Amino acid sequence: MPDLATTYLGLALKNPLVPSSTPLSHNVDAVLHLEDAGAAAIVMHSLFEEDVRNDELMIDRFLVNPDSFGEAAGHLPFGRDYQSKLDGYLAQIQSLKSRLAIPLVASLNGSSLTGWVELGKEMQDAGADALELNAWFMPGDPKVSGEAMEDHYLALLRELKTVVSIPVSMKLSPFFSSLPHFVHAVEAAGAAGVSLFNRFFQPDIDLETLSVVDRVQLSTSADVLLTMRWIAILRGRTGLTLAATGGVHTSDDALKMLLAGADVVHMASAVLQRGPQVLKEVLEGIEHWMEAREYDSVAQMKGSMSQQNLPNPSAFARAAYLHALDSFTPPPGVRY
Repeated sequence: MPDLATTYLGLALKNPLVPSSTPLSHNVDAVLHLEDAGAAAIVMHSLFEEDVRNDELMIDRFLVNPDSFGEAAGHLPFGRDYQSKLDGYLAQIQSLKSRLAIPLVASLNGSSLTGWVELGKEMQDAGADALELNAWFMPGDPKVSGEAMEDHYLALLRELKTVVSIPVSMKLSPFFSSLPHFVHAVEAAGAAGVSLFNRFFQPDIDLETLSVVDRVQLSTSADVLLTMRWIAILRGRTGLTLAATGGVHTSDDALKMLLAGADVVHMASAVLQRGPQVLKEVLEGIEHWMEAREYDSVAQMKGSMSQQNLPNPSAFARAAYLHALDSFTPPPGVRY
């Protein structure tokens, strides 16, 4: 049987499958089922900066100075009875760590430069083995340059690294003008890894009500291609852990990511759609494929088809785009 062991943010894992941030981590039993199905580590649901700030505003308004509201104050909970989103998140870290035998990665999601030191330190103290920094700045101001946006990300990472000793991974979007250059900057700023790519839920327009609506759009296997390409380009060009996320639904999807150079493969949509059993199915598929091709370990296979290791490195470059266009043929029966 092939050795599926790999490393993630300096942590030794039994295999490369790591369920990424989903609502499932709210429930201890659900996480235990993921572990039983083969999960090698767990990334918790994100603690959103907005939730923490809303809690702070509520506490300031209702709990710190309730006398200012007269009779209404008598109907408010005492401070000791109120559990903030941060309190609940830290308690969940402690609860999961007491039950799990696999590493637990906490997740921070925000956009400002303030408050990250305290939040990261408290998550570390609660027992998290690593932190995933899931930051997203919406560049809607035409006066803000791309360089300024990158500096914002790096400043946030540096602030966090001043107080936490556990590994930090940055979950990045594909919208950087020079992704390899930025990944090198992230490495220099103290990150232990990057996760490619962040999947943003986009607003939609309802044509019946003429309103903007939010809809959850789960991934498909077609989404692996963008991540696979950039993992293949980055493999061997950075010392960071490379985590592939977005679109992994089958063992074939996971194998492509590993061959390209991913150290671990995150799964979310497939787990939400099919349950923990999908992890077992993917692991079995990986093992069977490796046995059939006489791979002894994931370490041997990992990155064997990265850009640096291909006889034709242009397969992951612009030339592949030109070839794909030139080789396209219309479906049968379609005439132009």
